[in-house]
Amino acid sequence: MSGSKQLTLWQRWVRHPQKIWLRRALFQVHLWSGIALGLYILLMSVTGGVLVYRNELYRAATTEPILSKGSGPRLTDDQLAAAAMHLYPGYQVVKISRAPNLDLAVNIGMRRGNQIKTRAFDPRSGSDLGNTVSTGYLLVSELLDLHDNLLAGRTGREVNGVGALAWLMVAVTGLVIWWPGMKTWRRSLTISRALGWKLFNWRLHSMIGFWTLGFTLVFGLSGVYLVFPDFFQDLADWIEPPTAANAGLRIVDKLIYWLAYLHFGRINGIGIPCAGPGLCDQTTKAIWALFGLAPAAMFVTGAIMWWNRVLHPRLASGRRPGGAIVHGTREAAN
Repeated sequence: MSGSKQLTLWQRWVRHPQKIWLRRALFQVHLWSGIALGLYILLMSVTGGVLVYRNELYRAATTEPILSKGSGPRLTDDQLAAAAMHLYPGYQVVKISRAPNLDLAVNIGMRRGNQIKTRAFDPRSGSDLGNTVSTGYLLVSELLDLHDNLLAGRTGREVNGVGALAWLMVAVTGLVIWWPGMKTWRRSLTISRALGWKLFNWRLHSMIGFWTLGFTLVFGLSGVYLVFPDFFQDLADWIEPPTAANAGLRIVDKLIYWLAYLHFGRINGIGIPCAGPGLCDQTTKAIWALFGLAPAAMFVTGAIMWWNRVLHPRLASGRRPGGAIVHGTREAAN
């Protein structure tokens, strides 16, 4: 009796999932959690897609070495320190770094309380030549810190871990509600121009979600690992306890390695699967950057659906006599 009832429920799910209350509940969870996390998802998606090319960005932002144009004798470290403290009163010189080429600018690190400053000085005249790090280089570093730590140190990184868990929940509920039924599931894999814009947006959201699900899960799960690696390592040790015999050979260690490695999408010459920087490396980065932007596209299309389904009807009801609220569109409900 219970088996038959369970089979009937399964048949309903396969054929007409829209009529199952759990699917409707998960739709609401997916909708509102996606909206609540929307700006965070957008931020992580865009910064992550850009930072696939962090090495290229750092190289582009690195300034050319500055050569001294003077002809006099080179200043000693003490003379350079005196010149630096004269230009920056209150600072104490903590480090002087000379390049192998002694005609290159000398980097001098200074501290005043909690403030740290590093400047380039001419080795002969002692004149200030500017920051040792370009503004572009600092911007890339800030972008990296924003993506990794939300500019808030360890606290921001832990928030990122929780955010990655929440994003996984959005992805999993999206997979459940994506299933439209046995007769119509193929139409959720593609889109057609012969649709109204609301239905087009719904189909676009569903299509992007389906084809990018694997990357989305990898990005989310690896994001959690990079914040809470101890949990994953403890789980790996529980699944496959370490012994002298399996040292360096455990499958769980390889899975964890690839989980972290796949988060970044940079081959950089390690030979897997490419044989060094080149076309294969750049192709891999382009794929990762493109799929890294998929969550941003999901947020935009999801926000449009939220507008159509929730906000616009409520705003419209306020302009109608009686204030009746018109519920979401048929295509969004399906």
